[in-house]
Amino acid sequence: MRISEDNKLKKLLVVGDRVLIKPKKANDKTSSGLYLPPGVQEKEKVQQGYIIKAGPGYPIPVPVEDDEPWKEKDESIKYVPLQAKEGDLAIFLLTGAHEVIYEGEKYFIVSQNAILMLEREEEL
Repeated sequence: MRISEDNKLKKLLVVGDRVLIKPKKANDKTSSGLYLPPGVQEKEKVQQGYIIKAGPGYPIPVPVEDDEPWKEKDESIKYVPLQAKEGDLAIFLLTGAHEVIYEGEKYFIVSQNAILMLEREEEL
C-alpha cells in the first residue's frame, strides 16, 4: 500500500499523539478452514491496519524565560515525535480506537498508547 496514492486524505491533519489507521483486510477463514463472517473479525479486541497519517507527537511545554526581555519569543510549539510512522503496519487495541468513516472508507483514529506493535518495511 502506497500512501502517495491517497490524495483525498491530504487535507486531513491528525492531532497530537494520534494516528489514522486504515484497517487491514482480515482473513475470512481460520487456520482450520472455517469461514468467519466479517462481523466476528471486526469485534476482535486486537486489530491491525496501516498508518495513513500520524500526528506531530506529544507537545513539550515552552519554558518561560522572563529574565531575558530582549530575546524574541519563539511561539512555535515543539513536539516529542511519535514512534509510529506513516506506512507502518500497526497492531492496536480496539478499545483505544475511534472508528470514523471518511469519504465512504472506514478508518480508526488511535492514540499511540493503544498501539501494541509496529511492523516497518525498512528501505535499503
